[in-house]
Amino acid sequence: MSAGISKPQLSVTVLGSGTSQGVPMIGCRCEVCLSPDPRDNRTRSSIFLATPQAKILVDTTPDMRQQALREGLDHLDAVLFTHPHADHIMGFDDLRRFCDLKGGALPIYGSAETLGQLERIFFYAFNPKTLVPGYVHVLPNVITGPFELGGLDITPLPVPHGAVSTLGFLFSRDGRKLLAYLSDCAAVSETIRGIISGVDVLIIDGLRDKAHPTHLTVSGAVEVAQAVGAGRAFLTHQTHEKLHVDRMRELPAGIEVAYDGMKLEFDLD
Repeated sequence: MSAGISKPQLSVTVLGSGTSQGVPMIGCRCEVCLSPDPRDNRTRSSIFLATPQAKILVDTTPDMRQQALREGLDHLDAVLFTHPHADHIMGFDDLRRFCDLKGGALPIYGSAETLGQLERIFFYAFNPKTLVPGYVHVLPNVITGPFELGGLDITPLPVPHGAVSTLGFLFSRDGRKLLAYLSDCAAVSETIRGIISGVDVLIIDGLRDKAHPTHLTVSGAVEVAQAVGAGRAFLTHQTHEKLHVDRMRELPAGIEVAYDGMKLEFDLD
């Protein structure tokens, strides 16, 4: 990764870094929700990856339209889904504009369970009798193992998240582990730790300090990042419990807080 690359071969944008209710929370007057620091404005968790070959979205949050407008997104080649919870899928219908811009159906990827839930909720987007311009149409692809997309090797990383299993993703190229994304998880098994060991960048669920049944705590996320030897790590899926600047002061070297609009660039030469 290099901060000075004018034309990176992989760029990653954190579209959203917040928990399921977002920050600021409705009706909350805490210092974080009232903070003027834009890094404390946390929309629902999602990332966007761009290579010379493809533009890839991970999850369609309820804030997807806002995120896409903020970042100037005008094209998608594929969407990866981590799991079917509302804060990760309820912007699905906003894919209609990307289908229009693409001029056809949009490939989506996820577990069989996730794709099944998407088809149940957004039935009109799957196998319609006629393709109606202006509506969302998708081509579902069940993730059963590693696959290639946009010049990246993508390895699914199943992790526990309450009653469901979430898919994290490892993005690699030519054997180099570039980015591991684990947005919603209560634990990271030794198997998954081994797969992402030595990754350049880890973006990981670090909900809050207090224990939660379906998410890692900040200390738990730090432990994973240090155990796998990530070059850099960023906490995502953050609540409104701590200001960005205050959380940053508490974290060890090499571990930071992700924020909406944050960009990472990777030189693959």
